[in-house]
Amino acid sequence: MGKKTKKEFSEAVCHKNDELTLEIIDMGTEGEGIGRANGYALFVKDALVGDIVRVRVMKTRKHFGYARLLEIIQPSPFRVEPKCPVARPCGGCQLQHCSYEKQLQWKQEKVANCLRRIGGIDIDKNEVVMEPIMGMDVPYYYRNKSQYPVGYDKEGNLVAGFYAGRTHQIISCRNCAIADPASQLIIDTVLDFMKQYGIRAYDETTGKGIVRHILIRSGKSTGQIMVCLVINGTRLPHKEELIEVLREANPQIVSICININDKNTNVILGRETKAIYGQDYIEDCIGSLRYRISAQSFYQVNPIQTKKLYDKALEYADLHEDETVWDLYCGIGTISLFLSQKADKVYGVEIVEQAVKNARENAALNEISNVEFLPGQQKRSYRQNIVRAEGHCAVTWSCSIHRERDVTKNYYKRSFRWSPNALCMSVAIRQRWQET
Repeated sequence: MGKKTKKEFSEAVCHKNDELTLEIIDMGTEGEGIGRANGYALFVKDALVGDIVRVRVMKTRKHFGYARLLEIIQPSPFRVEPKCPVARPCGGCQLQHCSYEKQLQWKQEKVANCLRRIGGIDIDKNEVVMEPIMGMDVPYYYRNKSQYPVGYDKEGNLVAGFYAGRTHQIISCRNCAIADPASQLIIDTVLDFMKQYGIRAYDETTGKGIVRHILIRSGKSTGQIMVCLVINGTRLPHKEELIEVLREANPQIVSICININDKNTNVILGRETKAIYGQDYIEDCIGSLRYRISAQSFYQVNPIQTKKLYDKALEYADLHEDETVWDLYCGIGTISLFLSQKADKVYGVEIVEQAVKNARENAALNEISNVEFLPGQQKRSYRQNIVRAEGHCAVTWSCSIHRERDVTKNYYKRSFRWSPNALCMSVAIRQRWQET
């Protein structure tokens, strides 16, 4: 008998459109439930470990497949009612149907598995100590940045919200359960303005229309708010009227901008941002430090957890006044400036020129003189200074999860090779799911 093909192997277990009853025994990396049919793994979006569910098989591969949730026969003890009424169709949150305590447990186990599989570290034998995860007291309405695509629903109504998972279909959502509560009135005001003056939303199929996205940033400690409309063109009709209605709706709005993005692209922001009211930034604080944040700045979206994260980074680094810190992928300098409170000298390295400019402005704003920000191409200078560093030298990095492997290979290992006293720390890894 010949070897079974991939299709024959999967179809020996189940077929596309089969309806099955599954017990969900695990959770995947995207928060989906995992059940097994005669040993064959099926991934089920919106299912939760402990659920018993009825599903329909949608796609089969050799060793695993995907199924759609049809019915929850017996709910998991960890299942809760989502705070958001559109949590299931919306692609913004994956785990609102799961209790927050279970979310934290799952996230901690996910990190532990990465240490085991990728790092080769046996944490079960106490090769390293893994501290308990630090959650939030109230894991809602915490985000200081939200981006709402604008378009039309099937009935032709103007809507703003979030894309359904893996689609460009907009799910209307004006009162997001993790966004700043001020966002709802701002969105309503912008949509009413567009209706009143006949300003069309952008249509990615035809490339016509004006407004693509509404970006809202807020300073949680300062109360300042920025509203930025991403537009398909160089000018926004009736901008003075927009300024008037937005200021009337919320006096805490100190910045109204337009971002120009006339490219046929999925990238939200274009290269150019113009302030049409106030300045082109807002200010916010982390601890005692104040930062200026533009529409395009990278700034941690969860300020409550950011403070906890940076405090821990400072504690674990155990810096003294004779030590040097190199902060790689430093962005607008949030970690660099935070660590400068304990270090002798901090160097921030960043490849985005605008971010380097913002970082230098933030250092001046806080009257900090022991920090220097360098463009990313000065990596050779970074290496030479690591070699010459006397005493201990701390190296931190803060980047997206997709750049982490490159950073680990190139900086973690090389830093120790260049200087045996280097202490490497990886902090502030951004996640695609709801921020812990």
